[in-house]
Amino acid sequence: MAAPADLVVEIEALGEKLVLARDSIAKQFIGQKRVVDLTLAALVSGGHALLVGLPGLGKTRLVNTLGTVMGLDANRVQFTPDLMPADILGSEVLETAADGTRAFRFVEGPVFCQLLMADEINRASPRTQSALLQAMQEREVTIAGQHRPLGKPFHVLATQNPLEQEGTYPLPEAQLDRFLLQIDVPYPTRDVEREILLATTGATEDVAHAVFTADELIAAQALLRRMPVGENIVEMILDLVRACRPDADAPDVIRQNVAWGPGPRAAQALMLCARAEALMNGRLAPSPEDVRALAAPVLSHRMALSFAARARGENLTSIIDTVSAQITKVEAAA
Repeated sequence: MAAPADLVVEIEALGEKLVLARDSIAKQFIGQKRVVDLTLAALVSGGHALLVGLPGLGKTRLVNTLGTVMGLDANRVQFTPDLMPADILGSEVLETAADGTRAFRFVEGPVFCQLLMADEINRASPRTQSALLQAMQEREVTIAGQHRPLGKPFHVLATQNPLEQEGTYPLPEAQLDRFLLQIDVPYPTRDVEREILLATTGATEDVAHAVFTADELIAAQALLRRMPVGENIVEMILDLVRACRPDADAPDVIRQNVAWGPGPRAAQALMLCARAEALMNGRLAPSPEDVRALAAPVLSHRMALSFAARARGENLTSIIDTVSAQITKVEAAA
């Protein structure tokens, strides 16, 4: 599908700007290019991202840097077991005026921003985690019967420690589905770790600078939705998402290992993220390779292994990759 000439120019300009953003982030978050690309893809797509990894791998540093580079008003909440919903959303307080009259005044919580960093989100109780459900989906919160809009744009970048660690609570499925992407943050390679060591223990350290403003990010999100998508890519996305549901027509690897699969929101996320992947790789429209590259980050947190599959040590990422390869092969043959 051909894009109009003016749209091509806008897409190419946005791609160049994202390269600048990536370079600025790299001054603070060294290496891990794939992690940076996926996080940028989530922001440009207008969604939220869940960064999963062990403590000390730079997840918090990455989110802080993104707030600077993307020009967003950012707040940070450290999730702990004793954190309450009001600590995130805000609450009404009773104030007494000079004349003795009393009235309630709403005190905004840290959620009233453009980029909310939910640090170690799975260390808070399910009650507190659920405080973000409405905010993440509707970009507003309802407190004391009043609808209060959040910042524009509004993004949640949450960090999560592996569930097997002490003092963690699994995120509910409804909240996981609100994250556009799950981004696994691995250990750095030896060369990258050496670079980190030298860059962060000297007398000076490089500083990230703003590349976008909030309005420019909103414009980028609107432009991304105008990027053309070929009919074959649309069908591939639908085939892949539907194949990951454990029904009678699903591939054997899904029926034998998966308890429940992704819903329609997963297809929407995969369409947007495939566009973002193409954009950051200098292409004007998404390709099958873009869909395959984003399949696991988009789908893995929207699926669950069966008890038997967990006992066998199966891995959702490898299962998704297998199904993606099968779907791609069928599409290519057609």
